[in-house]
Amino acid sequence: MPEPILAVTELDAFYGDFQALFAVSVAVEPGEVLAMIGANGAGKSTFLKAVAGVIPAKREAIRFRGESIGGLSADRILKRGIALVPEGRRLFPSLSVEENLMIGGQLGRKGRWSLETVYALFPVLGERRNQASTSLSGGQQQMCAIGRALMANPDFILFDEISLGLAPVIIKDIYAALPGIVAGGAGAVIVEQDITRALSVATRVVCLQEGRVSLQGRPADLDRAAISAAYFGT
Repeated sequence: MPEPILAVTELDAFYGDFQALFAVSVAVEPGEVLAMIGANGAGKSTFLKAVAGVIPAKREAIRFRGESIGGLSADRILKRGIALVPEGRRLFPSLSVEENLMIGGQLGRKGRWSLETVYALFPVLGERRNQASTSLSGGQQQMCAIGRALMANPDFILFDEISLGLAPVIIKDIYAALPGIVAGGAGAVIVEQDITRALSVATRVVCLQEGRVSLQGRPADLDRAAISAAYFGT
């Protein structure tokens, strides 16, 4: 087996005195898409924020390409090659589509993603490059948020609620782009409410329940009863 590109070991995470994650351990191999599922409040977004450096974590709890990165600031983790597509898109409303994308490329990391390749992946963004980001539909804004993350040329990308509130046709387009995003040995974690959709693209799946791993494995090895029990605690 190749060395994991991301290895999370016994990760605890807190918001002040409130503990949101309890000894969560997850590994992602190069080129793998890990789907993280669970009910609202299970700790999925907290996990992504800890990996991305948005909230504190112990240094040795998170390793990326063999190096400990837990507790590093978000900008240092982005420089290492981990990008986050946040829930709610978080685009800059005063900027155009292209200006939002260019912000993602400010680090100057070398790689295959540029304005041209992002527009090839999501042609509608190229068509609307000079429009305000607020003029885009919800699905187009999600594409722009993904494109902005790709412009950093990450080796690993975190998607928080990738399809929340989007029309099925837009979700289909975004998921169709995933193989190209993780090609070449990159990796991804997808937080997703649509379990069927997540299982259809994931190499492996992890279920969180109240901040703890309740189930993990390959989709083909997990039946619906086991997933339901892990998800709802029944």
